[in-house]
Amino acid sequence: MTAESRGRILLVDDDKFFLKVMSDAFTGAGFAVVTAGDGLSGVETYAAGVFDVVILDLIMPRMGGVSASLEMGRLAREPEPIFILLTSMFQGAPHEHPIPEMGAKVHIPKSTSPLDIVIIVEQLLERKRRGAGAA
Repeated sequence: MTAESRGRILLVDDDKFFLKVMSDAFTGAGFAVVTAGDGLSGVETYAAGVFDVVILDLIMPRMGGVSASLEMGRLAREPEPIFILLTSMFQGAPHEHPIPEMGAKVHIPKSTSPLDIVIIVEQLLERKRRGAGAA
């Protein structure tokens, strides 16, 4: 299975070290990864490509994760990607909302290990693929 068939991930975060760690985790799991260093760059990158999952930091310079995810949602093509917000503002378990909150249905604490984030993304993509196959 090629990286393209596993999925394309857009990672948007102003922390270069965190981007590298997350990028390595997803690449190691066979995903194709594109990164952006802030929300505005993330929107520009998103508009120029097609992604299965977009993972954004909540607080970034130039444009935060909420504004960026809302703008990406406005630009979304079918099928719409899975939008995930990472934040250090809460420490609870990752959770999913039935309708988007702050531009994303999935919120994950930034303290979650990169490998756990990869597993969560894999599960979300598999569920999305199963749901699309049933339609």
